[in-house]
Amino acid sequence: MTPFGEKLRTLRGERGVRQKDMAAAIGVSAAYLSALEHGRRGAPTWTLIQKIIGYFNIIWDDAEELARLAEASHPRVKIDTSGLSPSATELANLLAENIEKLDEAELRRITASIRAALNQRP
Repeated sequence: MTPFGEKLRTLRGERGVRQKDMAAAIGVSAAYLSALEHGRRGAPTWTLIQKIIGYFNIIWDDAEELARLAEASHPRVKIDTSGLSPSATELANLLAENIEKLDEAELRRITASIRAALNQRP
């Protein structure tokens, strides 16, 4: 499941909306919506994100969060480290080869560490 898919499923659950009903309302198939929630489809288009925001009547910060989650929800990530340092290539490969071995707490800790490092940059 992707971060976007998890959020979408949570929104539906909180509002008691069935996949079939939501899919019909936003103009996609229930199968596509299910695949999106389970991470078997790539990140949704901006147009679809807007339809989802409108469907749930999401405003401001919550809409921005949903859009950010969509951007971070590509289930098949490619990282091109050509032209970067050997350390960057090592990090990318280490993560690619071992991500399934990390538990949720470790993944959150690593993510927070990377975000903190990025936020310290001018």
